[in-house]
Parts: sequence; structure tokens; C-alpha cells
Amino acid sequence: MVAIIDYQQAFDADQGLLATLPGEAQVTAWASAVLSHLHIGDKEITVRFVNNDESQQLNNDYRGKDKPTNVLSFPFECPPEVPLDLLGDLVICVPVIAREAEEQQKPIAHHYAHMIVHGTLHLLGYDHIEDAEAEEMEGLEIAILAKLAIDDPYQDD
Repeated sequence: MVAIIDYQQAFDADQGLLATLPGEAQVTAWASAVLSHLHIGDKEITVRFVNNDESQQLNNDYRGKDKPTNVLSFPFECPPEVPLDLLGDLVICVPVIAREAEEQQKPIAHHYAHMIVHGTLHLLGYDHIEDAEAEEMEGLEIAILAKLAIDDPYQDD
């Protein structure tokens, strides 16, 4: 139950912001925690760290929202007869993560972990549009993050 991560750092930024990026091993551990918790075998995930411009463009193109966002999930829809373990792509907007972590007064690594867990759950088909779906997804996030010694990200909501 291991996440095989294609790690992409796809932008230039000041050294301070780049220093906040989690390493590939850390991203692998966070995504693997989701697979392990749900008893799902090895899966491949592309995790791409981007700037505001790329996040905003993708968010606008695929969701009709003309602003950058913390994480976008693009599940890979493979024909059933093709045996691939590719879950899909996560696009993480580094400046948004840094801003939100500061606003929420939480360690930036914890916010990255939350977004990797949240995005991986989306790749697995979980959603939070309906209240019942949101409750289930948030419960999973809280449980998985607790196993990683990270506080409930929704405790102040």
C-alpha cells in the first residue's frame, strides 16, 4: 500500500517559498497513509507543485473558477480492461498553501499534508459536495492525519 509519486516542482519562486516544499519522501508518506488507511494497493500519483498563475489557469479551465486554489485533483479514468495503477494528478499551489497556513496559524507542512490527503481522497472518488459526503470525507481526513500526528484541520471551522 504505497503511493508511487511522480514529484514535479514546476515553478520558480523566492528561496523562502521554495524552502517550504515538502520532499518527495514526505509526499509519498502522506499519500501512502491514505492508501494504507483504506486498504488500497500500490497506486501512482503525479504531484505537481505550481505557482498562482498555473493554478488559476487550471482552476478556470476545468472548474470555471478564475482564481488560484490550494489543490486540484485530476483522476485518471482508465478503461477497465487496461491494467494501470495510475490514480491521477494532484496540482498543489504553493503560494496559496503558504498563505492559508499563515492565515490558519498552522505549520505549513501540516497544511501540505492535509492537501495531499484531501486530494488523494478526491482521486479515489471521495467528494464533499453533499453534506453526507463532506462528513465522510472530513472524517477520513481527520483519521488519516491523526495517524500522521497532525491535528484535525477542521477543528476551528
